[in-house]
Amino acid sequence: MPKILIVDDDPCIRLLLRQVLEELEDEGVELVTADNGLTALDIIRNETPEVVFLDVMMPKMNGFDVCKSVKGDSTRSFVVLLTVKGQRVDKQRGLEAGADIYMTKPFSPEEVLKVARNILGL
Repeated sequence: MPKILIVDDDPCIRLLLRQVLEELEDEGVELVTADNGLTALDIIRNETPEVVFLDVMMPKMNGFDVCKSVKGDSTRSFVVLLTVKGQRVDKQRGLEAGADIYMTKPFSPEEVLKVARNILGL
């Protein structure tokens, strides 16, 4: 069963992303959430979700460091950094950390769903 990990310290954003992506559950996709970078890193290493929607500014470990660590492990997870940090320097830092896609908040729910569908081949 394909898995999507939603990582954000804001419970409202986690809920919104879950609602945006919940229609994929009907197609056999499992949705998992984490509220900080360390928990996310543990889930990614142990469960290898196909897609990770990862916030940057989080407690315990920021999204840049999570992404860099995961990509250093040669994980097969597709990482989408989803953050309010929209400066060009932030985007460059995210891509250098290994992010496959860098999206900024506020985000379009339709675009998030489209990205997930494309990555999963649905």
